[in-house]
Amino acid sequence: MNVVDLLKKAAAEGASDVFLIAGLPVTCRINGLLIQENEEKLLPKDTEELITQIYQLAENRSIEPLQKGGDDDFSLAISGVSRFRVNAYKQRGTLAAVIRVITFHLPKPEDLAIPDAVIRLGAITRGLVLVTGPAGSGKSTTQACMVDAINAKEEKHIITLEDPLEYLHSHKRSIVSQREIRLDTQSYVAALRAALRQSPDVILLGEMRDAETTSVAMTAAETGHLIISTMHTIGAANTIDRIIDIFPPSQQSQITVQLSMSLMAVVSQQLVPSVDGRRLPVFEIMTVTPAIRNMIRENKVHQISGILYSSTSEEMRSMDASLLSLFQSGRITKDTALTYATNPDMLGRRLGN
Repeated sequence: MNVVDLLKKAAAEGASDVFLIAGLPVTCRINGLLIQENEEKLLPKDTEELITQIYQLAENRSIEPLQKGGDDDFSLAISGVSRFRVNAYKQRGTLAAVIRVITFHLPKPEDLAIPDAVIRLGAITRGLVLVTGPAGSGKSTTQACMVDAINAKEEKHIITLEDPLEYLHSHKRSIVSQREIRLDTQSYVAALRAALRQSPDVILLGEMRDAETTSVAMTAAETGHLIISTMHTIGAANTIDRIIDIFPPSQQSQITVQLSMSLMAVVSQQLVPSVDGRRLPVFEIMTVTPAIRNMIRENKVHQISGILYSSTSEEMRSMDASLLSLFQSGRITKDTALTYATNPDMLGRRLGN
């Protein structure tokens, strides 16, 4: 079995992910559905052979981190086909991998239904902008589209810190430095601290995953840089609570004040099934206003959801309002809208249930 042919086929079929796991046939995720490529189940020797080929494709990357640590993240490209983000890991004593398919060229935001209000957040000159949502919801693509818009319109130094690199950016009006964690630098924290000495205007931080990284990111946002990062949360209020909870109780009061000053916007997104079998992104957008800053500072974060729910502006839009709009335009069903709603009861009344 040749892994290049397998990945070419997956890219041609529009797969978002490829699963190589012993005991199952090669499986692709297409429009959110898991589709087996054939009936032939992979044996442990098959997955080991395929994953060895993948490491060879990745410029003969050492397989030692996988063998020693049990998992490994990296990216690779097949000329004329696509880029791929690989997570190789051990499961039940065998080697397995999940491979994300990434196009060479950035899609246009309008083709992905990313609202202009989200792309315009890249025009903010300083502060913290978060793109949040569950794994596989398209956060990296949204971030990359924001960076591409800055790159096309502004003369800035953009530094991306990713694990691993996904979309590759060419230099347009801006200078774009892309650093991959473990390949180009030791860690997010080390790279972020170094970035502050590299004359950045914009820093894309792959993920705020711990207290130290989050603290350095907020400090950078306070000192005149635009920081664009992600978290695995849904909803602005949940995101703010999550940031505060990362820190020990003794630091939370200070972090709350710091966050109220540095946070500029939170975008939450999900992918939902459309009536034609595709998946559509749906967005909640919260642009931080003086009133919301006070709510964060005074520990009244729970009131933010009410402001979003009652707002009708593009820059302040609840997840449920976006779902309602998709339903009214005939792009999703009522059941889908209610399944993905943050407040199904209230949305149900607006839908006429």
